Amino acid sequence: MKELLKGWNTIPNWLTYLRIVLVPVFAVLFYKGYIAAALIVLAVSGLSDFFDGKIARRFNMVSDLGKLIDPVADKLTEITIAVLFFLKFRQGEGLIKTFSWIFLIFIVKELLMVIFGGFMLAIGLRPSAAEIWGKAATMVFYLVMIAIVMFGPGVGLLAKFWTIPDLPLLIMVVVSAVLTVVAFIGYLPSSAKQILGKLKSKKQ
Repeated sequence: MKELLKGWNTIPNWLTYLRIVLVPVFAVLFYKGYIAAALIVLAVSGLSDFFDGKIARRFNMVSDLGKLIDPVADKLTEITIAVLFFLKFRQGEGLIKTFSWIFLIFIVKELLMVIFGGFMLAIGLRPSAAEIWGKAATMVFYLVMIAIVMFGPGVGLLAKFWTIPDLPLLIMVVVSAVLTVVAFIGYLPSSAKQILGKLKSKKQ
């Protein structure tokens, strides 16, 4: 634990701490209907996610703690957004209500990632870093969710000027969900290999 906390007080880590703190702030603002404020919070969270890694690599501030809490912040943010949108669209009508269950895919995937990551840490392993599919899935997820917050039916900040039609919205969410599933499948082989290797070494 002492080794893990080494280098905790860095700018990139503080940006990640900020991202974690912003999760409940976004949730409360969105739930209360303050969409503009929630969008600002989400944008700040996204920018902090973009800059923490850049700063860490540029100024040699990469730390073991940062590698651990950065994906945790991502997962907390994604789970919160997915839960809020699931609950919101369940109150809608027609196609919107029908496809609201797709948001459960994001929730289940992130919860499974948390369980896998926790198990790996418990047996002394470090969860695998995000691969290209994982980064792509995260980027598309944020783009789609921001589009919904801006122009989504019933929730969009600018929906009174233009609303994303149901079918294109459905396609956007499905594409993001498919990338999420692909990223999860891609995460499994390397993680399983580490776990099996660790268990095998313990038996010897």
